[in-house]
Amino acid sequence: MTNPSPLAPPLAPPFGRTLCAMITPFTEAGALDLDGAQRLAGLLVSRGCDGLVVNGTTGESPTTSDTEKAALVRAVREAVGARASVVAGVGTSDTRHTVELALRAEKAGADGALVVTPYYSRPPREAVEAHFRDIADASGLPLMLYDIPARTGTRIEPETLIRLAEHPRVVAVKDCSYDFLGAQKVMSRTDLAYYAGCDEHILALYAVGAAGCVSTVANVIPRHIDAILAAFDAGDTAGAAQGQRQATPLIEAMTAAGLPGTVTAKALLNALGLPSGPVRPPLRPADRPTTTALLSAYGALSAP
Repeated sequence: MTNPSPLAPPLAPPFGRTLCAMITPFTEAGALDLDGAQRLAGLLVSRGCDGLVVNGTTGESPTTSDTEKAALVRAVREAVGARASVVAGVGTSDTRHTVELALRAEKAGADGALVVTPYYSRPPREAVEAHFRDIADASGLPLMLYDIPARTGTRIEPETLIRLAEHPRVVAVKDCSYDFLGAQKVMSRTDLAYYAGCDEHILALYAVGAAGCVSTVANVIPRHIDAILAAFDAGDTAGAAQGQRQATPLIEAMTAAGLPGTVTAKALLNALGLPSGPVRPPLRPADRPTTTALLSAYGALSAP
């Protein structure tokens, strides 16, 4: 990829604007619930999401098998058809395994692959770059690189992203780096599509040129998240800011109150009677007081 020209028209987002980091529904017995996944996927798309990320962090990828991952991609692809993009999480701590998952996702019908930095082994910068290049070379899918050092222990440095942007299949970044300056630096020097991976940064990153978001909170308020971005696109910056502020209590309750977003999203979806089911160990379900607080924050946002 080349550096964007200041006179060139903006590039179309490769995977859409409002992406949901979709949970993976399970049955009460803990099995993969493909019917529930299809119903939830259809609901999210009908309510404003033009992209779905499956088998990601919120989708409990560490505890689903390779076979389950491929089955989920196929089911969601079938449910949404051409109405939304389907990006499949394929990241692992093993380059060879990640390549295998990328090839499976491609065969199952994914439009792109979400690839997280290898975790636990904490590879140096050169090894991180080589890891992503190996996956981009092996698969025909465009890649969204996932920068979340709080979970992986390793940063994708801005300089690394700038070099990787030269690869034709490295097209996007899901940014959970909490490095706003670093994100702007990469956006100013490449045409990588940035997606806010932290819900509190959706509008802030969009306002400086991001392509959109990959939102956990969109599991329960997809219309509201889409409306924030739509307002900004329409020139209603005050309305967009108001929408972001209105969502803040729910964002805090779901992502910054001590529990993983998977747990809080599933607690709310279950309470609302939507496809979800239990989380898989080692995660544990939210307790009743937590669920009550989540419902209160959701109700305050949903109230007319």
